[in-house]
Amino acid sequence: MKKSIVLITITAGLLTSCVSQKKFSELELLQQETKSLLDTTTIKLNTCNEEKEAMEAQMATLTQQNSFLRANNQDLISNIGNLTTLSKKGADNLERSLESMKEKDIKIQRMQDAVTKRDSVTLALVTSLKGALGNMSDEDIEINVEKGVVYVSISDKLLFRSGSYTVTKAAREVLGKVAKVVNDKPEIEFMVEGHTDNVPIKNDVLLDNWDLSVKRATSVVRVLQNDFDVAPERMTAAGRSYYQPLYDNNTAQNRAKNRRTRIVVLPKLDQFFDLVDQGMKAAN
Repeated sequence: MKKSIVLITITAGLLTSCVSQKKFSELELLQQETKSLLDTTTIKLNTCNEEKEAMEAQMATLTQQNSFLRANNQDLISNIGNLTTLSKKGADNLERSLESMKEKDIKIQRMQDAVTKRDSVTLALVTSLKGALGNMSDEDIEINVEKGVVYVSISDKLLFRSGSYTVTKAAREVLGKVAKVVNDKPEIEFMVEGHTDNVPIKNDVLLDNWDLSVKRATSVVRVLQNDFDVAPERMTAAGRSYYQPLYDNNTAQNRAKNRRTRIVVLPKLDQFFDLVDQGMKAAN
């Protein structure tokens, strides 16, 4: 019996020892699996943390870029507003410039029309003068137009004797024809200019060539006024002496050409601008 009890006890102890070792092995395996799982989880956690930090950094960058873009967008909106304002101002300025150009074109056209009308009057005057003096020698009388001004040059030999300022009887016929044209055109004014050569002259009446040129001009004006009823307020007498020669005074022939009396039809600028004003009023 004792042997049996001892055997049973030994057997039980062996059995108990065997169960604990197995359980230990199982627990040890479970611990290893748990540790492996923990290591894996730790690695994943660290990876997630790193990804989180990267995402947070990227988010911060995107947030900064978004703020920058918002600011730029606001600037662009402001610039677009400014450009719209500038475009409107530019359009207004362009419109005003076009209106100004249009007004200038109208003024230029009106001035051209006035010049054309003035030229027509000048042409009519020249035609009348040439018609009245057509039978005169070209050497004695010359009619020309320079810059819209009509000039009638009458040679000295036709009007005066040498060194004299008394108009000859033959010259009165010529002056009568000129007076006829002038009286037919009461709107024109003119100046009579005396011209001499450079040969000095001095006597009891004449002091010098200036004196001679002026007295010859006043003699012609008096004939036109007294003999042919040309209104004196339409005439001006002037002397040029020998300071505006046609040719060099180096030969007798040239000096003879320089001795002349010239009738200058004065352009009436007030009438010209009246034509411009009339054209402008008609255009408005």
